[in-house]
Amino acid sequence: MAEQSRTRVRSSTATRKRKSTPENTPAEVAQRAAELLQSVISHRTEGVSAVRRTDDGWCVVVDVLELARIPDTTSLLATYEVRLDNEGELREYYRTHRYRRGAADQ
Repeated sequence: MAEQSRTRVRSSTATRKRKSTPENTPAEVAQRAAELLQSVISHRTEGVSAVRRTDDGWCVVVDVLELARIPDTTSLLATYEVRLDNEGELREYYRTHRYRRGAADQ
């Protein structure tokens, strides 16, 4: 019986640590958003371009490698906007644009 209560405490603590709270830093939220997006779309994330707090959570802009090519400067990347709620759970994501790695911003 004592073992069961210890297990519950550990599970509860693990759940609290996993979830994003207002005390989490933008860097932690960015990492979580990139990991969640990568698990959903099955493409490798390249980095995070922006993180901002919203009224109902977080908005994170993530760059993703969608198609690797040789030479690498011709690979296709995409920018996704990922929205997380205050607990760090994925609410929505969508691709905002696609571009070649070597292309300059216009």
